[in-house]
Amino acid sequence: MSDSRERDLARLLVRYSIGLKPGESCLIHATDVPDSMVEKLVEEVYEAGGYPQVQLMSIRLERALIAQSTTKSLSLWAECDAFRMNKMDAFIGIRGIVNPREHATLGASFHSYMEYYNAPVHHDIRVPHTKWVVLRYPTQLMAYQANMSTKEFEDFFYSVTSEVDYLAMAAAMEKAKAFLDLADSVHIVAKDTDITFSIKGMGAVPCAGLRNIPDGEIYTCPIRDSVNGIITYNTASTYHGHCFTDISFTVKNGKIIDATADDVDAINAILDSDEGARYFGEFALGCNPNINFAMDNTLFDEKIAGSIHFTPGNAYDTCDNGNRSSIHWDLVQIQTPQFGGGKIYIDGQLIREDGRFVHEAFVDLNFDR
Repeated sequence: MSDSRERDLARLLVRYSIGLKPGESCLIHATDVPDSMVEKLVEEVYEAGGYPQVQLMSIRLERALIAQSTTKSLSLWAECDAFRMNKMDAFIGIRGIVNPREHATLGASFHSYMEYYNAPVHHDIRVPHTKWVVLRYPTQLMAYQANMSTKEFEDFFYSVTSEVDYLAMAAAMEKAKAFLDLADSVHIVAKDTDITFSIKGMGAVPCAGLRNIPDGEIYTCPIRDSVNGIITYNTASTYHGHCFTDISFTVKNGKIIDATADDVDAINAILDSDEGARYFGEFALGCNPNINFAMDNTLFDEKIAGSIHFTPGNAYDTCDNGNRSSIHWDLVQIQTPQFGGGKIYIDGQLIREDGRFVHEAFVDLNFDR
């Protein structure tokens, strides 16, 4: 990995994504990431006048901690990490993908981990109370998922992360946000999809490099009980260690009343994690112009130009319909012609057709692709 590209990425994360100020504390949580990248992040935090903290983890150790855990052990783990998180002004979470199936056979233990560790530490503290950004670090396995050589994937990775003009992206989102802030009804029609809901009063949050890298989405949130219809997702999604395909939901008055996928039992077990898991917490439009294919990696796939993600589970405090869950599962539907197309109507106006924005408030998000 190029030393200069790692440093450029570290500088983007520290100076732009979390906007670290002198005297602020920052936790760098690195999972299966080379020391060289973590070192660059530490150096950038110091150069910004901040106070770095480092937590190193591997997916194998994470599994070991979860596999034989109990409610008491998870609660103790959460209590310790919550104490540290409460001391932090900022958080950088960076993870190298080495085995997406590592958690595949954890079953109920993983559900408990999400409820007793992840929810109190991340959903309740990190997300609402720190300046945070999360990203992946390029690995050979990710190159395999993208059907590229390692070098080709590294070049792609930097083209969609640190080589993006996020200031220009943010400017292009301003008119779209203004439109969505005043919007009410949404109607999405695509292959095996016909779904409606309201976003009245929810507002919209533009995402241009401040929470995820890569970035490129603008999200809002459905009124909790307003969702009705059918939605089918045309990209694979690994969750709890299983790669789900052919996911389809039937929704009535906000609640998923029927869910199918390649593994019906497994997907319903996730949706039965808690009461909020069968309701939706996010609706987003993907618009990163340099991402045009799916690779079963959420942080990339949800930014695909011409995509949407409609997310069962927890809503963000920044755009909140009141739904609470230990689940937040960003499931992606691509609406470009090669994926079957689709149309999005907002307040009766056609906003996007076959993955390309056609309404004047949104056309800047095409980025001339």
